[in-house]
Order: sequence, then structure tokens, then C-alpha cells
Amino acid sequence: MTTVFDFLAKGGPVMVPILGCSVLTIATGFERAWFWTRLLQRETEVVNQVLDAARRDLNEAAAIAAQARDTAVGRFLLAPLRLKNPSPETFRLALENAGDKEFAQMRRGDKILETIVAIAPLLGLLGTVTGLIATFNNLNIGSGGSTDTSQAAAGIGEALITTAAGMVVAIMALLVFRVMVTFQAQQMDYFSEAGNELELIYRQYWYEPAVAALDGQKTDPPRPEAFIAERY
Repeated sequence: MTTVFDFLAKGGPVMVPILGCSVLTIATGFERAWFWTRLLQRETEVVNQVLDAARRDLNEAAAIAAQARDTAVGRFLLAPLRLKNPSPETFRLALENAGDKEFAQMRRGDKILETIVAIAPLLGLLGTVTGLIATFNNLNIGSGGSTDTSQAAAGIGEALITTAAGMVVAIMALLVFRVMVTFQAQQMDYFSEAGNELELIYRQYWYEPAVAALDGQKTDPPRPEAFIAERY
């Protein structure tokens, strides 16, 4: 532990914000790992149960989705199922609105990591510049004085340490960010597939038969008995 603190101290004051960026990266990575673990645990099971129930009874499907409201896909599928006799357009709009809300939660932490990826190398470069400035100040070139080689070496060490630390933190943040983006893309495709399947079930099993039955009632010719009763 002492060696670590000595290493950080040799990097100079610029190591403080670089260390802060590294802590923020690690914290964001752990928080996102916990989020994705909870999201993916029951996802396939919930989707299969809701879709199977939707072919039999929409109320049963809505009840299953309501029980899974602690999951993102449960809330996503529940949004249209809780509506009362919606049109296909309203059904799709409810899915899209719920999907946008869930995708916003999936993107949490992206801006933080993007900022760290951009700023950490710049902080390392800043440490390099300050270290080189300290080195040249201690060389005493042309002043006729003695050169303090230990202080010059310390300045060069500060420059190298901050550069390396900034690059390491940026690489860590970039790796976490790319993993998150991959998960987000996969989830968008999965949500789109599940939502389209649910909408298709709603159209095929519930909306179109109801419309066809209603149209049949409107176009049925009057029975002869009713016509005779009205005439006589």
C-alpha cells in the first residue's frame, strides 16, 4: 500500500483528478454490472410466459407482466397490456414509449464514461507538461549553477507516471463503455423482437377477430320473421 501511495505521490498533483477518474470508472462499472445482471436473469423466462399467456388471455398475460415489474422487460410488456381495448396503433405507441424509458435507464453512465475517456489522457498530458517544466527548471542551463539531477529525474518521472496513469484510466473506461454499448444494442434488438411478437399476437388473436365479428353483425341481413313482424 505504501508503494502505491509513493507511486501516486511521484506523479504530482495531476494524479489527484486522474485517481478520481479511476474511482469513478470502477464505481460505474460495478453499478452497471449489477444492473445488467438483474436485468438479464429472468428476461427470457418472463417474455416466454407473457407471450404464451397472451395467446390465451390478455388479462393473464398482464398479470404475469405485472408480477415481473421489477424487470425492465416486464414493465415493457405490461405497458400495452394494461390498456383497455387499444387499437394496434395505440398498442404499438405504448410499447415504444415504455421501450424509450427502459433504454434511457440502460444508457445511464454512458456520459460519465465518455467524459473520462476524453479527459483522462488530457490529464496525463497535463502532468507530462508540468513534469517537463519542473525538469527544465531544475537543469539550470546557462546559469552557471549546478544541476540538481535528482530533481530533474523526479520531474521526468512525474511526466511519465501521469501519462501512463491517464492512458490506463482511459483504456479502462473505454472497455467498460464498449461492453455497455454492446449490451444495449442486444437489448434493443431483443425488446424489439418481443414487442413485435406481442403486437402480432394482439392483432391476430384479439383485435382482428373482434373487428371481423363486429363487421359481421353490421352486415347481416334482417331475418324474414323480423320483417313480417314490422309489416303486420
